[in-house]
Amino acid sequence: MSQTLRIRQLEALMAVTVNGSVTAAASDLGVSQPAVSRLLSDLEKSLGFQLFDRREGRLVPTQEVRYLQPSVERVLELMRQISDVSQDITQRKAGHIRVACLPGFATSHLPDVVAGFLSDRPGVTMTIEPDRPERILEWMIGEQYDFGITDGFNGHPAVESTHIDIRTVCVIPAGHALEDLSTVTPADIADQKIIHTRRDSDFFARLSRAFQNSNVELNSHIEVRQFTAACELVVKGVGVSVVSELDAVQYQNRGLSYRSFRPFLPHTLSLVRPVLKQPSLVTLEFIEQFSDSLGPFIADP
Repeated sequence: MSQTLRIRQLEALMAVTVNGSVTAAASDLGVSQPAVSRLLSDLEKSLGFQLFDRREGRLVPTQEVRYLQPSVERVLELMRQISDVSQDITQRKAGHIRVACLPGFATSHLPDVVAGFLSDRPGVTMTIEPDRPERILEWMIGEQYDFGITDGFNGHPAVESTHIDIRTVCVIPAGHALEDLSTVTPADIADQKIIHTRRDSDFFARLSRAFQNSNVELNSHIEVRQFTAACELVVKGVGVSVVSELDAVQYQNRGLSYRSFRPFLPHTLSLVRPVLKQPSLVTLEFIEQFSDSLGPFIADP
């Protein structure tokens, strides 16, 4: 071939093949007849063989063109697909997002956000991987995930983070005597069996300190890793707990009640992503939508 083939030349070839004339092909392509003729002439020179025979006033593709036609159609269809996908990407309607999160989020708040986000984005796919904070940090440093939802994050030079304080509440079984209170304090649950997060967590340290400052003993009963597990146990009447309102609200129609907790004891979420991995447009949009979803639960001291 004397020169590189151009997509516009192939479009002109197929337009004339379908219509049988340069005039009709030019109309379909939205260009002038001389422009179509020039495209076909250049294509013939590149390919090295005649493209059409004239029969009874129509241009009929040669046998060489008929042999080439399936390949040309595949190329043009691929280009249309590329154009459609690129438009979807520009409009944030295509792409893949990899999200790492705390296990509780995978079954509580996150699914509603994901469902709403994907409802008008049929070309977007997602991977959601729940794990403990230490593992999420490893994934962010290794740039294996686009976005992470974690807690207890103390910073890392390879990770960008935004910290959001979420309200915590005291969760109790429905019908419990504590439902008569509008706000629960450590003194109010001094005689209750407490379900709490693991002892090495930052949240447990602050909860324990709140009890100490109130001169009340924390009656430890069950230690769990996630707030969702605490809520499940409260529903079953095993004890009471202090958890993020994000988790408590998921159980309010499942046999659980909750009340405000004082002193001020927010649960700090960290929204993290790799510093050196440039996020896609659709990833940035998802992060923004997720952040907005936390608005009703943000703690106000």
